[in-house]
Amino acid sequence: MPPEVRPGPAADRRPTVSVLAYEGMSVFETGIVTEVFGLARPEFDVPWYELTVCAERPGPVGVVGGASLYTPHGLDAFAEADTVIVPGVPDVTAAASPGVVAALRRAHRRGARIMSICSGAFALAGAGLLDDRAATTHWRYADLLRRRYPAVRVDPRVLYIDDGDVLTSAGSAAGLDLCLHVVRLDFGAAIAGAVARRLVVQPHRDGGQAQFIEAPMPAAPDDDRVARSMAWALEHLAAPLSVEALARQAHMSARTYLRHFARCTGTTPIRWLITQRVRASLVLLETTGMTVERIARSTGFDTPVTYRHHFTRTMRTSPSAYRRAFQTGHPEPSGDPTSG
Repeated sequence: MPPEVRPGPAADRRPTVSVLAYEGMSVFETGIVTEVFGLARPEFDVPWYELTVCAERPGPVGVVGGASLYTPHGLDAFAEADTVIVPGVPDVTAAASPGVVAALRRAHRRGARIMSICSGAFALAGAGLLDDRAATTHWRYADLLRRRYPAVRVDPRVLYIDDGDVLTSAGSAAGLDLCLHVVRLDFGAAIAGAVARRLVVQPHRDGGQAQFIEAPMPAAPDDDRVARSMAWALEHLAAPLSVEALARQAHMSARTYLRHFARCTGTTPIRWLITQRVRASLVLLETTGMTVERIARSTGFDTPVTYRHHFTRTMRTSPSAYRRAFQTGHPEPSGDPTSG
């Protein structure tokens, strides 16, 4: 289904985000939230998020490694934010505390956006916020979540699920994908991409992507020749590119290049190119009035039909539907007589 159109944050105030700290937690998930929503980013010239770290009881919170995190903010502050995030729970086999459940329900009733990372889905389910909804969690907890909360439609295959006002993600790294997805919803592709570059991660991973694959693509292939060919391809996406052309950049035969590329990335050069071209088209759909036909040409697709086919397979929606959902308020002129 096409993504739902939702308004971004009000232009005259900073959107608020709260994240729950709990006893015995790993600080990684909270660190993800802090890194994306908590750092000041004056370079963007937008009212950036105001983050509050909260706990069930204000004061010191013991974390993994014997350290303590201190916060003066309790569940009242947690429930009052525009976006409320549960990064995990202390025990996936135990019920969420009544105080946390009440705070989540209160936040949901007044229209807050509720998010979970990893095992945090158990708290949302305990509050009844996932009943009759699709939701995800870390794959190792999925069966338990399904057994404990049979009203939840658990999907352990995906990185994250955006169900409008309630969003859930899989394990820790998928929480980063979800946080960047929220930035994209609120501020558009250009700003989300800039945040991702600061974090040295991919600017966009579709929530429907599998949680784990047999041969994931590393951020930097360990073969410099393959890495150079990939960098060259990214600079020439609009040009006709073939395996032979990429192999020449790596100074290999096509057959040898295919073998090395598969070892480094877990996929084929053509499949990788298609994904990069679709990703390159996202910013054009969001920030310009270019026609789909011109975007197809600009990102290296032979025809608009081919572009629409691969876009739909990758993004699970059409280019036009994606544009309606994510285009910024003032797209740059297309230079075309039409902008359909």
